Amino acid sequence: MKNLILESERLRIRNLQRTDLDDFYFYRSNPEVTKYQGFDTYTLEESNSFIQSQMDKTFGNAGEWVQYGIENKLTGRLIGDCAIKLDQDDVRIAEVGITIAHTEQQMGFGKECFITILDFLFSIDGFHRVSEIVDVENVASIRLLESLGFKKEGHFIQNIFFNGKWGSEFQYAMLKQEWQSKKKANR
Repeated sequence: MKNLILESERLRIRNLQRTDLDDFYFYRSNPEVTKYQGFDTYTLEESNSFIQSQMDKTFGNAGEWVQYGIENKLTGRLIGDCAIKLDQDDVRIAEVGITIAHTEQQMGFGKECFITILDFLFSIDGFHRVSEIVDVENVASIRLLESLGFKKEGHFIQNIFFNGKWGSEFQYAMLKQEWQSKKKANR
């Protein structure tokens, strides 16, 4: 197992570091950023504890969420984080999640991050499928997933209790051959 470092034109996806604390807390403490997430706003102490728990995690452990920092290569600053979890029973399947700072949204960073992760996962020999669970009210994320070619596979009605109310979610997924076809068509 190894630390994951992925690079795109503008982004570096890598393990969280102690020096990320201020940037991480900046967006994870914002209720607009956490509105559709499976977590509430973070305190500074919770941010520090979370970073400490993720810093040395390695990619490839079945059933374990690993949170990675999304660094803007130009500024060297953390602009978000993403998580990858390989399925507990089959490491050829993964679930992915992405959080982008409110000040960095609508700049294509989420899409660039997703493309980088998909390219990485689908380059693994035998890798088969990536899924994403998204709140039905999170229109921006739904548009992003659909623009990448993800297909809606499920609608879970009032399946999660969060922020004092029941919420509903969609499940989206993409197969390796779908990603390869999309990449080939865009050449």
